[in-house]
Amino acid sequence: MELIGKKILVVDDEEDVRLFLEDFLGERDLTVMTADCGEHALEKVEENKPDIVLLDLMMPGIDGIETLRRIKAKHPDIIVIMITALKDDAKIAEAKKLGAANYIIKPFRLDYLDNELMRILKESDSEA
Repeated sequence: MELIGKKILVVDDEEDVRLFLEDFLGERDLTVMTADCGEHALEKVEENKPDIVLLDLMMPGIDGIETLRRIKAKHPDIIVIMITALKDDAKIAEAKKLGAANYIIKPFRLDYLDNELMRILKESDSEA
């Protein structure tokens, strides 16, 4: 399973996180888009239909849980991975119930993110 050519949307209210992930993922020949809030994420999902969304859990406005709910309601095939700085077991359980493929706790190692993306894409391909 290759990441090359996949479209990924990074949603985080912290600009440094968005820029860092945009650079890291762009080096893997992914088409990377970013959004700074849930509202912008939903617009980008409609405009660009990404394969994967890396979605921050805690954001102002529409939070990650509500953004996830709305993405999955319209596009159940989009892979959503939650990213959070706080290990909130209740929110993580809710995200999994709503269809999140996994969650990653910040700060995370880039090799871990890389491995998770590959694993999740491989699983989604075998289910298709």
